[in-house]
Amino acid sequence: MPEWLPEVAAAVIAAVLAIALHEAAHGYAALWLGDDTAQRAGRISINPLRHVDPFGTLILPGIMVIGQLLAMGQVQGVFGWAKPVPVNIWQLRNPRWGMVLVAAAGPAANALIAFAAALLAHAVMAGQDALGPDATRYLLRFAGLLIISNLVLGLFNLLPLPPLDGGRIMVGLLPRGPAMALARVEPYGILIVLLGLFILPMAMPSWDPMRLFLNAIVAPAFDLVLQLAGHGGGG
Repeated sequence: MPEWLPEVAAAVIAAVLAIALHEAAHGYAALWLGDDTAQRAGRISINPLRHVDPFGTLILPGIMVIGQLLAMGQVQGVFGWAKPVPVNIWQLRNPRWGMVLVAAAGPAANALIAFAAALLAHAVMAGQDALGPDATRYLLRFAGLLIISNLVLGLFNLLPLPPLDGGRIMVGLLPRGPAMALARVEPYGILIVLLGLFILPMAMPSWDPMRLFLNAIVAPAFDLVLQLAGHGGGG
């Protein structure tokens, strides 16, 4: 077995779980609030194949995994997205606040999964004598990648730019005028993200928003999750 295969497998499984459960949470929240559009489309599912976006779920994470392996010999984190879960806002019992809750459900699910992964690490360490050193090391690595993948996905989605969840939350919270202006950005949101994160840094090496996001937001959140789960800290 190639030495890099377990690392890649752990990173891919962690990222796929984070993405699939994030999208399923949107669908479950919409159904609970009165809209069965996602259910009728078969999108309330933890089956990742139901949520695959060719670029966001496969190509971009693959490039990131390969790039990190080549540069550092290990995977620090993976970023991607899935096909948006269809939601008919007008079927929600309260369209404005319902959409806020549906949008917030994805990042909330990621936060819960990250915390569950940190708790899982306790079980792994408790059973390390039975598991053996190799399995223990691999499972702890997987738990760490699961925490990171969920934090990256959940926190990034809270950026206030539609169609990211944070943008849709802001559209529901802002007064009508600013909300409508922000909503009109949605068709261009992913393009803005790609330009800001991947195109501009190639032209301006000093501009590295992803590194800033990871160091200033994700890393402290990782430490907080570990502390809440009783690990003390990740520093």
